[in-house]
Amino acid sequence: MPLLWLVAAAVFALGAYRVGWPAWQSYRSRERRDANVDRYLAWRGRADRTASGPTGEGMTGEERRRLWIGGALGIVALVCLAVFFAVT
Repeated sequence: MPLLWLVAAAVFALGAYRVGWPAWQSYRSRERRDANVDRYLAWRGRADRTASGPTGEGMTGEERRRLWIGGALGIVALVCLAVFFAVT
């Protein structure tokens, strides 16, 4: 029976990874792409001189939702792991 908790922890951890990681990668690649565009425009002398800070759009609603779901699955995985250690 304790092994069931360990399997559940692994399944939930895998689910958290599969849901959250693509959303995080999408957000980071968009941020990196936007920074590259800004550097290129500055190099060409066509940068927007009125921009005073980062102009990133931030996360989309879908990315934010997937990260919340991934975080919740990760917490459930940690709880299952704690129960596994408690019962063994």
